[in-house]
Amino acid sequence: MTTTALHDLYQELAPCTGLDLHALLPGGIQREAGHFNVFDIADLWEPTLAPPATPYTCRSFYKISILRSHSRAGYADQTMDIAPDALVFTTPKVPFHWQPTEPQLGQFCLFTAEFLLPVLGGTTPDELPLFRADGYPVFQLTPAEATRTAAIFAQMRAELASDYAYKYDLLRAYVLELLHLGQKRQPATVLHPAHSAAARLSSRFVELLERQFPVTTPQQRVPLRTAKEFANHLAVHVNHLNKVLKDSTGRTTTDLIGGRLAQEAQVLLRQTDWTLWEIADSLGFVDVAHFSHFFRRYAAVPPGTFRQQEAGPV
Repeated sequence: MTTTALHDLYQELAPCTGLDLHALLPGGIQREAGHFNVFDIADLWEPTLAPPATPYTCRSFYKISILRSHSRAGYADQTMDIAPDALVFTTPKVPFHWQPTEPQLGQFCLFTAEFLLPVLGGTTPDELPLFRADGYPVFQLTPAEATRTAAIFAQMRAELASDYAYKYDLLRAYVLELLHLGQKRQPATVLHPAHSAAARLSSRFVELLERQFPVTTPQQRVPLRTAKEFANHLAVHVNHLNKVLKDSTGRTTTDLIGGRLAQEAQVLLRQTDWTLWEIADSLGFVDVAHFSHFFRRYAAVPPGTFRQQEAGPV
């Protein structure tokens, strides 16, 4: 847990659950890319029912909830009444304010974008229809769907409390199942936009970028690192590639490449004992100094400091 917003959330939850801050953190999460946790709303609703409505807030995490009681919510500029057995998807990009109106039943999980990186094939949660800023986040479930969804959350809680070595891989699979359930409720026009030439080029870029990872040995080298190299490989002008990606993602080609390299660097720093030189070399940097300068732009600390922090006590 590294972001201020996540820390603030746990400070709010600790008095509700009667647990201290450390006890709320899932076991082994420091060794994972990103953050994940799951809660039962019944453990929290009483302290949150009494206070008056608070201003909209944006968090640093994504959240999926099954709400099994009546409540109200504000999402962007919309106000909505939520009936029981609703599946709700919220994103840090859009302010969301939830107000219980009766004793609450249900569960929710929260996660960061980095947590889902290994299973999204190079895309980010923001690129999913469920988390689009212009989307509608609430989906009413049938009784059968509600039963299945509640079972998924129960499995999440049980798995999170287990000592299974690969429990976070399994938890990612459960999150994906919830995402697919929500996407089934999306209109076809949202899920399958017209495949224009620009959309195809953007998809090819993402596939080409992701194909370079993961880096599994110090001898492996990332072959493509610059916008021009990607443009040449895709047989387009670099300016055209930049425009297409900027229009579709809001980010430049260089920023997308750099972000993915930084994510891989964090994984290698957490999960391997490779030297900084070996990591820098495998990611295509001429020396550790250049790698360190690059890494600080994304993580705010040098790679050596990042590794020490991640190796802290569980």
